[in-house]
Amino acid sequence: MSSNREVTAHYSRGDLLSRLNAFLEEDGVDPEHPSIEALAPYDQFHSRGLEATVEVAELVQAQPGDHLLDIGSGIGGPARWFARHFGCRVTGIDLTAPYCEVARHLTRRLGLEGRVSFEVGSALQMPFGEASFDGAYSMNVSMNIADRDGLYREVHRVLKPGAWLLLSEIARGEGPELEYPTPWATTAATSFLATPQETESGLLAAGFEVIRWRDSVEESIAYAARSRAMVARGEKPLQRAATLMHGEKAALMGVNGTRGIAEGRIVPIEILARRR
Repeated sequence: MSSNREVTAHYSRGDLLSRLNAFLEEDGVDPEHPSIEALAPYDQFHSRGLEATVEVAELVQAQPGDHLLDIGSGIGGPARWFARHFGCRVTGIDLTAPYCEVARHLTRRLGLEGRVSFEVGSALQMPFGEASFDGAYSMNVSMNIADRDGLYREVHRVLKPGAWLLLSEIARGEGPELEYPTPWATTAATSFLATPQETESGLLAAGFEVIRWRDSVEESIAYAARSRAMVARGEKPLQRAATLMHGEKAALMGVNGTRGIAEGRIVPIEILARRR
């Protein structure tokens, strides 16, 4: 599919592992022996990084025997954090093969390969059987998926009855059209934003019960302000994942994303649902 190729191209840029290792060395971290905390500024690709991962994890009660699904797992930051925090198993799926390769490498470095694994594939056609997972989450992924209804049906298929689904994503706001590039898309051609209401309606139609949803606009604005203050003091920003992925383009992407939130063009949201 051409859209898949365009999305993959947006997230692929040279030797990702070499760039990551160079960043870690600048931070004074041995790339062969990183910690989850040292990797967090780089392997948590979504808005507000590890802060958001910790926040959404508090909404669910995963158990050590659970098997969770990470949809759009990137280089595996949230998957490894969930596995360590809850003591559970996590399987990630991502469209970008180099991301899965780096995710596996980092997982081995952290000694979590027995509990965390990664598959290359589309979230619309996942290589998993029906009712395979006790819970699933996706963080800033659905903005690249045009067929939202197909996504929700496929997630519903692989979840066990009563399993939870947690979505942290960027929704379409009521303001003017968003300016590009953004961290998830170079142009509007691969950006498929839905309003919070459209997202909720799609989940209900697919067979989910929406337990709660909220926006995290205030938290996002505060996070961006703290990061700018750190840079002004000569420190590194809280999150460096966009720079790792996109290089010099990351600065403009960040500006467009932050302005989009401030002007109401986009709205970061968190949705907790359950498979009926």
